Amino acid sequence: MSNFLHVSVSCIESIIDAPATLSKPNKRWHLAFATIYCSRALHSLLNKKNKKTSKLPLSTPSFVVLNVEPHLAFSYIDHKSLTEVVKKKNLDQLREFGGVADVADALKTHAKNGIHGDIEDIARRQKAFGSNTYPRPPAKSFFYFVLEAFKDLTILILLACATLSLGFGIKEHGLKEGWYDGGSIYVAVFLVISVSAVSNFRQNRQFEKLSKVSSNIKVEVVRDGHRQQISIFEIAVGVVVCLKIGDQVAADGLFLHGHSLQVDESSMTGESDHVEVNSHHNPFLFSGTKVADGYGQMLVTSVGMDTTWGEMMSTISRDLNEQTPLQARLNKLTSSIGKVGLAVAFLVLVVLVVRYFTGNTEDENGNQEFNGGKTKANDIVNAMVRIIAAAVTIVVVAIPEGLPLAVTLTLAYSMKRMMADQAMVRKLSACETMGSATTICTDKTGTLTLNQMKVTKYWLGKEPVEDASSIDTHVLKLIQQGVALNTTGSIYRAALGSKIEFSGSPTEKAILSWAVLEFDMDMEAIKQYYAILHVEAFNSEKKRSGVLMRKKADNTIHVHWKGAAEMILAMCSSYYDASGSIKNLDDGERMTFEHIIQGMAASSLRCIAFAHIQISEEEQEISEGMQKLKEDSLTLIGLVGIKDPCRKGVRKAVEDCQYAGVNVRMITGDNVFTARAIATECGILRPDQDMNGEAVVEGEVFRNYTPEKRMEKVGKIRVMARSSPFDKLLMVQCLKQKGHVVAVTGDGTNDAPALKEADIGLSMGIQGTEVAKESSDIIILDDNFASVATVLKWGRCVYNNIQKFIQFQLTVNVAALVINFVAAVSAGEVPLTAVQLLLVNLIMDTLGALALATEQPTKELMEKPPVSRTEPLISNIMWRNLLAQALYQIAILLTLQFKGESLFGVSEKVNDTLIFNTFVLCQVFNEFNARKLEKKNVFKGLHKNKLFLGIIGITIILQVVMVEFLKKFANTERLNWGQWGACIGIAAASWPIGWVVKCIPVSEKPFLSYLKW
Repeated sequence: MSNFLHVSVSCIESIIDAPATLSKPNKRWHLAFATIYCSRALHSLLNKKNKKTSKLPLSTPSFVVLNVEPHLAFSYIDHKSLTEVVKKKNLDQLREFGGVADVADALKTHAKNGIHGDIEDIARRQKAFGSNTYPRPPAKSFFYFVLEAFKDLTILILLACATLSLGFGIKEHGLKEGWYDGGSIYVAVFLVISVSAVSNFRQNRQFEKLSKVSSNIKVEVVRDGHRQQISIFEIAVGVVVCLKIGDQVAADGLFLHGHSLQVDESSMTGESDHVEVNSHHNPFLFSGTKVADGYGQMLVTSVGMDTTWGEMMSTISRDLNEQTPLQARLNKLTSSIGKVGLAVAFLVLVVLVVRYFTGNTEDENGNQEFNGGKTKANDIVNAMVRIIAAAVTIVVVAIPEGLPLAVTLTLAYSMKRMMADQAMVRKLSACETMGSATTICTDKTGTLTLNQMKVTKYWLGKEPVEDASSIDTHVLKLIQQGVALNTTGSIYRAALGSKIEFSGSPTEKAILSWAVLEFDMDMEAIKQYYAILHVEAFNSEKKRSGVLMRKKADNTIHVHWKGAAEMILAMCSSYYDASGSIKNLDDGERMTFEHIIQGMAASSLRCIAFAHIQISEEEQEISEGMQKLKEDSLTLIGLVGIKDPCRKGVRKAVEDCQYAGVNVRMITGDNVFTARAIATECGILRPDQDMNGEAVVEGEVFRNYTPEKRMEKVGKIRVMARSSPFDKLLMVQCLKQKGHVVAVTGDGTNDAPALKEADIGLSMGIQGTEVAKESSDIIILDDNFASVATVLKWGRCVYNNIQKFIQFQLTVNVAALVINFVAAVSAGEVPLTAVQLLLVNLIMDTLGALALATEQPTKELMEKPPVSRTEPLISNIMWRNLLAQALYQIAILLTLQFKGESLFGVSEKVNDTLIFNTFVLCQVFNEFNARKLEKKNVFKGLHKNKLFLGIIGITIILQVVMVEFLKKFANTERLNWGQWGACIGIAAASWPIGWVVKCIPVSEKPFLSYLKW
């Protein structure tokens, strides 16, 4: 019986899982919860025992498994009510819950160490409270893109003509023979629509994937006392999230602890004023809001669709149909060409109708087609359908429908490749705008440098310190206090003897590791002896951080400051020397310290100073009341120099940009000496460049210039030191007014205005805050300046590839348009039929776009100056190339049209096939010419573009199939080897013509400007 009723205590404990940190009320809930379930289990067993008195079980289990649902572990908290409390900021109801501490207990979260965070724990929480995801609006289906393709007016006209042609053809020739003309147009239109829909559908899917990647934000959390970064989608209720300036709040929650935390809730409320978050008056934090100042930790109370942000985001889909400036310009070009095509088509229609009704056309037997009242109505209608189809065909060939597709393909391909090159495009237009960039304003830390900081020098008083043992004990304690208590970083050691992990910004980590490894600082022990009263968090404007604290042992009040060396020095009136004595800081001593700072800065070191003062109770009350720490009469504790080495390859990347006609300017918060040293090391500044003091300025000096002087000086500035985010914004505005296309890098929250103002905003993927990323157009995933140079190269490549395709496409259009127009007016018929031109359109537009749009960047792109955004899309070089090729094709094909039958001794139908075949092969050879707009060697780098070679092969195979096997469908006749040889020979002449034409110099003045009166 005892065996039968024995319940394993460890089993119950593992199921009920009652942490020792629970408050008394919650412990009582736990006890009641365990008692109820144990009683039920025992009662159930006793009942079973009584029912089976006749037969005892042969083997009895040693324990009973209690089947407790996972969410029952959190049953003593009403999650729905808690969610509503946070959403409505109901402070009274929160107090009824027992406050934030009791909510944390109920959610089984340790306020300091967070949750365990193992797989089972997270799974249990997600099952009970949901995951931090929200359903996205459904993606556009393939059918949507098919319908979009059908909306093209040209396609609709062709379908109408195909229907009429099919109807009259079947009526005249019967079903067996009469369906070819109309059916062929149907098939060709179907192919065009299919290719267009598939292409657009695939690009849409790719943009959707990029959208998902960009929304996968990394969030810093505390698990088992250890800070770590996880995906925003892995956040669960009960998790402790760390917040700092620029972070996006990942879920709804409650403030646990922190200092000076201010949140921008404008995304939720529309109010631009920052909201202060604290334990007493407003502990509520909302998903989607941004941290504007301070730092802290929050307890997650609701995630995903339980948050207002989740509800809102599930109804919003990212607009992937954004039209870039280049697409807008191409649409304008397409429209202009389309109007010319319509005019020509209308002219052809009029000429053909007049020729028909005046009796100037003959049928296949040589008889006059129209003979007054003797001609049947059916014959007249058939003739009109044929004439309309010919006119519509001219419109089809005139409108370069492949241009929008080429842009889409180029942008999609370049986005994909840029992702592999560590650049994620958030805004499509940035791809092409980057190609026009004339100036790049870059940060220093992490972009030009590695962001792997290490303290290499420490000065105490006027002497460098080599050995920690030589430092006075009192000064050593002050250093440890200044580091341990005035920081947003943290230290984690899993067990004694294991490796120490430092977290925080690179500067914080460098200082913490220096204090721990050099001075044996015990951060947790120091924190036990002091109570933090007020904190002024670091930001890029103040360039310093301070802390007000009370020593628990004697209730004395202390202020510690840490920040940019010259700024902290200006706040000091005395300093500690190596022996621990306090010395007065007079003008002479101050000058000495300034020289020490300048010496470290000239060695590319970032200089940080520490200062301290003990204040009275009265001063403390004033400080807390004004929310401001004492900023004068401090005592300087010491100076540290932090080394941040330049990135490998950054000098070459800067030189590449400069060679390409793009100025690189460095904007940094470091002092002028550090900035000059790093700029010289990176190649931004030549050693002899700053002789007159115009190339390097401080932010404050630039800010205080008059607007006129600022505009005069801005072009000469290469380095701006000690700059604030406002100075960066001011420089961007001035450069834009001077006509520059400006790209700006930024990582901080305060960089957002400059990133938005710039033509191209580039944020940093590793060190960048979420605010900076949202304000940018492109995210540099590895924070490396070399990736910025790569983006510049890709931007130029996009523009260049589109120009190549425009040249190729317009050559096809001009040639086909002139040939059909001349033939229609002179002979009353078109040599290239509707079906043939549709297939040419399919092959040339789609496959040609794919071949030329996927050319990769070359060194030649960086040898030219940036392309002005006002420059015409069709340059003089392109006009020279396309007119030469088009004129050659027109001359050859019109010769074949009028003299081909006698020259080759062939029938009219074979001659039409020769014209069609020669026309297509001319485009195949001309596709090679289009690869290089200026260079004579069009085959350079061809072996690297396997897709181009594959498309050329597919085009030739399709042409052979159409000529040799699809006679009735394509309206062609088979050709013999000699005729094929003649076609290839005529088409191959495009290469030498292209080579000769590129020797002809062209004017800088745009070709079309000569046509204007």
